Amino acid sequence: MNHRERIHAALRGQPVDQVPVALWRHFPNDDLRAETLAARVVEFQKKHDFDFVKVTPASGYPAEMYGATFVDGKNREGTRSYTKRPVIALEDWDKITPLDATNPVFVRETSALKKIRQQLGPDVHILQTIFGPLNSAHNLGGERTFADLRAHPDVLERALRAITETTIRFAVASLRSGADAIFFATQMATPKYLTPEEFRQFSEPYDLQVIEAMRAMSHDFILLHVHGLDVYFDMLARWPVDVVNWHDRRTAPSLTEAREILRLTQNDSALAGGLDEWNTLAAGSPEDVKTQAREAVAQTEGRGFILAAGCVIPVDTPDANIRAAVEAVGA
Repeated sequence: MNHRERIHAALRGQPVDQVPVALWRHFPNDDLRAETLAARVVEFQKKHDFDFVKVTPASGYPAEMYGATFVDGKNREGTRSYTKRPVIALEDWDKITPLDATNPVFVRETSALKKIRQQLGPDVHILQTIFGPLNSAHNLGGERTFADLRAHPDVLERALRAITETTIRFAVASLRSGADAIFFATQMATPKYLTPEEFRQFSEPYDLQVIEAMRAMSHDFILLHVHGLDVYFDMLARWPVDVVNWHDRRTAPSLTEAREILRLTQNDSALAGGLDEWNTLAAGSPEDVKTQAREAVAQTEGRGFILAAGCVIPVDTPDANIRAAVEAVGA
């Protein structure tokens, strides 16, 4: 099987010649220009030959679209630290309007996708990273976002409608520029930020608008990434996506439990995970990685499963451990 055939079989729960595997990371500073981001993504893929390529734009890019500024966070995730957010007062939310493909960040990220596709060709899926609208609102306003959401929900919902339109436009532009699948990420499905009721009101409806717009486009699949601990997995199990990825080694449910939750909701989504990006991939030995990978395959019986980490892998993850993940599922 080639990469596409392997992924397609896994999405359908069909037998595969070997369990597909994919890992992804940030490329700090190189992600500030289309040319250098593309070069690093292509280099990473050619070195490790993953079954799909997940493109990770500069962290906070949705807020950058609206004028946020950053410095290098100098951290192992490869993310940036804010020096200015677009929303610093309640009235700033009403300045958030829909953006289009002329936005410089749109241009940078879609240009990177075009270059990645040109260099990798048609034989592997390329996933663009799309964040849920409330996620992006949090990028814009920081911690005041949740206080404003509770005190002035009408103001936040006006901004969320504009951000949703921007998000859909960016996702469409990405699919037209070389991506053929979507990595849709939410960080809001956790009590760290919202109660279940607040998630249903302020996150889920806007997330689903984006997902439904993507399903109407010519795309291959949508991978849902659920970021955080104690996530509202039961709620998300009903979403119309093709793959679900979360920190299964750090928080419930386990892979086995998740498969049962999806079965009960009559959802045949594939699962992606099985590797702890911090304690195993970044800090363990190659044999530790292989042991954890094989145990994950055993949990899922190798069906409807993609071996992956819970999120981005640290930028200092040893190459030997990345190779071990790929070798663990080798035929």
